[in-house]
Amino acid sequence: MTRRHVGRLVAGLAAVLLPLGGAQVALATSAQAAPNAVNLCYDASDAPDYQAESTQAAANWNSVVQNVHLDSCGGATILIHETSGGGSYTQTDGHGSGDIYIDVQQVAEGNDPTRILAHEMGHNLGLPDHYSGPCSEIMSGHGPGPSCKNAMPDANEAAQVDQNFANGFAANAPALARVYR
Repeated sequence: MTRRHVGRLVAGLAAVLLPLGGAQVALATSAQAAPNAVNLCYDASDAPDYQAESTQAAANWNSVVQNVHLDSCGGATILIHETSGGGSYTQTDGHGSGDIYIDVQQVAEGNDPTRILAHEMGHNLGLPDHYSGPCSEIMSGHGPGPSCKNAMPDANEAAQVDQNFANGFAANAPALARVYR
């Protein structure tokens, strides 16, 4: 087994086991980015109370995908905002551009902010809601309830994102922006 395969195995096991224990940490071993991976920049400066959670949510995605990389950098195409009331949501083209709104009231009700941000980033990476899914799916969103603290995408979600970005930045972009609530 090569070093790369061992790293992926460790990352996969951590992605499954860490959320079960409620842990929210950046994995030391991350997915190997493809040479032509799309780099998406996000800006969380309009969400001052959720800087660390934004960084962690991006790190969670980066640890399981290869064809796209999320980074806090200039020229951001994903903007993260704090709001109060109305629920967290995303307005996105589903292919790397959009606005994420994290509702401080939802966090105050016990919903995990890193999970919320990872979920909303998933929309920006082209994934739809799957509210009937289990806690192990990040795109199940608020479906499992506030007791669900998992902020790691599962293997199927990661594979779909890699497929969405297999041909670069704009190859699969939908024609119209969508709002996910």
